[in-house]
Amino acid sequence: MKIRVALLATLFLGIGLFSSAHAKLLVITADRLIDVESGEVLERPLVIVENNVIKTVGKQNRMAIPEGAQVLNLEGQTLLPGLMDMHVHLTSDATKHGYKRLAVSVPRAAITGVKHAEKTLMAGFTTVRNVGAPGFTDVALRDAINDGDVLGPKMFVSGPSIGVTGGHCDNNLLPYDYHQYSEGVADGPWEVREKVRRNIKYGADVIKFCGTGGVLSKGTKVGVQQYSQEEMDAVVAEAHLRGLTVAVHAHGTDGIKAAIKAGVDSVEHVSLLDDEGIELALQHGTYFSMDIYVTEYILGEGEQAGILQESLDKERVVGTRQRANFEKAVNAGVKMVFGSDAGVYPHGDNGKQFARMVRFGMTPMQALQAATINPATLLKQQDKLGSISAGKLADIVAVKGNPLEDMALMESVTTVIKDGVVVKYAE
Repeated sequence: MKIRVALLATLFLGIGLFSSAHAKLLVITADRLIDVESGEVLERPLVIVENNVIKTVGKQNRMAIPEGAQVLNLEGQTLLPGLMDMHVHLTSDATKHGYKRLAVSVPRAAITGVKHAEKTLMAGFTTVRNVGAPGFTDVALRDAINDGDVLGPKMFVSGPSIGVTGGHCDNNLLPYDYHQYSEGVADGPWEVREKVRRNIKYGADVIKFCGTGGVLSKGTKVGVQQYSQEEMDAVVAEAHLRGLTVAVHAHGTDGIKAAIKAGVDSVEHVSLLDDEGIELALQHGTYFSMDIYVTEYILGEGEQAGILQESLDKERVVGTRQRANFEKAVNAGVKMVFGSDAGVYPHGDNGKQFARMVRFGMTPMQALQAATINPATLLKQQDKLGSISAGKLADIVAVKGNPLEDMALMESVTTVIKDGVVVKYAE
């Protein structure tokens, strides 16, 4: 099913597609194209890509194929923009949770990230937001991808997540004798500002902090707010001062509302939501990123992966309420983005969430928009990413059949084009 980059490069060089003497032209045809900006479907599309940019989008019977262009005919398939996942941990291994993670070094996490970056790209996700990684391993991975050293999606990265002492973003697995703290721990408004500045210094282009307890952290209560309003205000103000967007981990009701009032750009998980939280999100234009598939992995395979019993107990409560609140938020018109929390469950399975998003309240078009144009807008990249439109970067994927009729098709992306280069192709 997969044709690796090296083989594709050899193939295309042989037929002259990437000849240095001429502009690189790729013509893509398919049965249909989903326009996520208009919410409409273009039948029998023809897309012309020049170098790494979409030059023209039209219909097959109305446009001529440029001389010398390579034609990629995807008969029976649907074209979509490259998918975007706003909550991943590429350097995390889903088979290592709880105490197993104590044995993972920073260099090992970085190497693991290389493997997961390729899996994620091959699943059709051409852009991700990596929200939390040790030792700035996500920064190194992003830069290696950008330099062409390894294969993977475009990455927007946070570096180490910022959190309170003993909170969800701290390491609470070891007793006092070890004096172990996570590198993003900060208490008080000026300490959190310093952590934001430090993350930016070492390459972060997104800021992520933990506003409440979490499911997978030892000794934290999911619903309890961990940063005060003053501390949240400081995190967001410092990040926005430097032009970065902010994501907050927040399961608990009070923490969700405090973070929205502070001005965060997106709230992650959003499990214990109330009507006031929904109203605040609508007023502030806040995006929700709700990982409604991951509960199936945690409760089904989590114990074997090392997830602690207390975490399994928390998930049994949180997962059901999160899915109900997902539907409430969608029906209320809250802005939504696709966030899988891959790394908690296996990378490459990101697409399994699409069917759940539809099952729990979204239309198929809304689910696709949540993984394309909405994340592009959240990241302030809508002029470059998020739709198959003239002038945007040529990040395009294809699936067999029509995903608007069967969202499970999104779990089997057949073709992936990133920056105008075909990195995966299946007959």
